[in-house]
Formats: sequence, C-alpha cells, structure tokens
Amino acid sequence: IFTEMAASLWKNFLQTAKERILQQRRASLYVGAHGYEEELIKKKLQQFAGGSINLSKEDDGIGILTLNNPKLMNAFTGTMMLELQERVSELENWKDGKGLIIYGAGNTFCSGSDLNAVKAISNSQDGMNMCMFMQNTLTRLMRLPLISVALVQGKAVGGGAELTTACDFRLMTPGSEIRFVHKHMGLVPGWGGAARLVRIVGGRAALQLLSGAARVDPESALRLGLSEETLSSPDETGALEEARAWLGQYTEGPASVVRAAKKVVTAGRELPMEAALRTEKDIFGTVWGGPANLQALVRRPKHK
Repeated sequence: IFTEMAASLWKNFLQTAKERILQQRRASLYVGAHGYEEELIKKKLQQFAGGSINLSKEDDGIGILTLNNPKLMNAFTGTMMLELQERVSELENWKDGKGLIIYGAGNTFCSGSDLNAVKAISNSQDGMNMCMFMQNTLTRLMRLPLISVALVQGKAVGGGAELTTACDFRLMTPGSEIRFVHKHMGLVPGWGGAARLVRIVGGRAALQLLSGAARVDPESALRLGLSEETLSSPDETGALEEARAWLGQYTEGPASVVRAAKKVVTAGRELPMEAALRTEKDIFGTVWGGPANLQALVRRPKHK
C-alpha cells in the first residue's frame, strides 16, 4: 500500500509540475530575475494615451482584433500596448475560440510605435523594459491555441512588421507592404520580430530584410514564404470577408480538435524533440476517444 501511495503521490507531483511548466510558458518570458520591472513600465506606458485595441469574439470561434489608431496609421501608443496585453489575456481564457484575424483600422496595418512614447522612454532601462513587456505579450499571442492570421493592408512597418510575425499566417492586399525599417531608426527589432522572422523565412532572407530595410510587396512576400496569399479586395470590408473565408478552411470543425492542432505545432516549433513528443502524446490523449473522434468512427466504419 505504501508503495502504491508513493507512486500515486509521485505521479501527482509530476503532473502538477508539468502543468506548472506549461502555465509558466504561457505566462512570461521575463520575470524579475531579468531585471524586468513590469509595474514600472506599465505606469510609464499609461502616460501615453490614444487609440485602442478592440476585440470581437464571433459565434463561429473567430476573433477579430483591430488596431485602432488611424490618425497615426495605427501606431502603438503606450495605452495600446497595455490593451494588447489585456486582449491577449481575454483570448487565453476564450475556451471556444478557434481562429484570430488581426488587422488595422482605416485600410492600413500598423506603423510601429508612437514616436511620442518612444522619445519619452529613450533611456536604456525603460527601453529594455518596454522590449520585455512587448516580447512577453507577443509570445503569449503566438502561443494561443488559435490559428492566427495578420491581414496586412497598407503598411506594416517597424513594430507593425514584427506583430505580423507573431501570427501563424499573413495575408496581404494589393499595394500593401511589410517593412522592417528598424535600421533607419538606428535599431534592430526588439519585440521578438527578428527571432520569429528567422523561423518564417530562414536566416539568409531575414538578414537581407533587416539589414536592407527593404519594402516587401505582396509578390516578394509570397516568394519568401512571408505571406500565404494576396487577396483581391483592396477595401476593408471585402478584405476582411476574404480573410475570414481563407481562415475558415483551417478552423472548420470542433474547437477541441482545431486547438489541439495548434498546440501540437507550437510544441513542435518551440520544444526539444523529446519534450515535443511527450507534449504531443498528452494533447493526443485529450482528443482520443473524445466526441469528435467517436463521431468520426461511427461515420466511417470501413476503410475505403
């Protein structure tokens, strides 16, 4: 009996340890140990108001996240950075969600950071804190169990270009561009855009895009594998409809299965092979014998 109890306790300990690790991965890259002062940077960002980040969660499991600061080409003000973190938390708690479209109001995506905020936090420590704050938020966005797509209209430049890389896919409209302009600001990406770009297009192309600060039009983006498709509609309503239809082919079906697919891909992309395999096994366990699996077995009794 004692051995059984010990084994049971050990199993529970391992399970809670594993859950804790997964929670930590979901929560933050940076904690106090990295000299990260989240409350301090939040207070500073709060001073630079304007614009908003809007989220609508539709019945079909598709969320629409809108960057809304059109008079500054949807540049991120301080309060928008804070709101993005809040919206990501909302999405983490949305158990019925399957997909996410991110786009900018007024027919353009995002022109990066609002320069007023940037100038005011130009000392190194504030800059590093802002960088860690945005990396945390965009990493959580990337790890959401939702299939995400950036709908790029007009310009996605600087931090806006970095935001597109936190999505699983990018769709572009005619005449739009993605541009990592950081070099012209005497900078490199700081919101995780470089690390993610390398994983999307490879090291050589990423180095060209960063060191050349070149405009990437829809045609070049397709060639590089930075974009999946060029949509036909130049206007907001039409493009959004097209993006929904495009995303719909991947979000059809039960939320549990769609979310499981995203989770196994996230594990495969981020974890060493053995840990990824074990995570895949655990996620497989959540859908095997589940409603969708059992229904499929009833529907398809024979091999064809």
